[in-house]
Amino acid sequence: MPRVAPLTAADLPPPYAEVFTAFAGGYSDFRDQASVLAHVPPALDHLYRMLMELRARDGVPFRYIELAVVTVSKLNACPYCVSHHTPLLEVEGVPADAVAALPESNHPAFDAADRAVIDYARLVTQRAWGIRDHVFDDLRQHFTEAQIVELTLRAALAGFFNRFNDALQIDDGAAEALLHLHPEPDTAAGEQP
Repeated sequence: MPRVAPLTAADLPPPYAEVFTAFAGGYSDFRDQASVLAHVPPALDHLYRMLMELRARDGVPFRYIELAVVTVSKLNACPYCVSHHTPLLEVEGVPADAVAALPESNHPAFDAADRAVIDYARLVTQRAWGIRDHVFDDLRQHFTEAQIVELTLRAALAGFFNRFNDALQIDDGAAEALLHLHPEPDTAAGEQP
């Protein structure tokens, strides 16, 4: 149950309600996220409209977007995002054992472009300040500069959604099975909450 009351399209002014309805219709697995983000209508409008436009634009093949999102979500231990994006990766032809291996990129199911995306998503998440030029040389073998910018945007945005979903406890129950993999820190043992 989220930490704030979920809203519906009926709770929003018409232009925002239209974006909510369009997003919830095309991304029905994320309706619970939309119902919380709806508390800040401009954020709902801009973030979801952007995601829908990026999908329609088809600038980066969906497989690479989902590889980046699942990699980031696993690194950030976000069960909600992992559980919601893993099926999308499987539709893209990534076998379950390869998905399970993420964020490692050395699975035989991953080709050179896949590995470049996975490794880049890891770097964007863990040390964006220290990415070396050779990483971009590798990316340029598979992607245009516009695609590299979009991959960076998608990886960074995945990190945002990981934290947003976790902080506000957005979970429709689909991630429940993954929670045992990422227990809460033991604050009694001195770990920070």
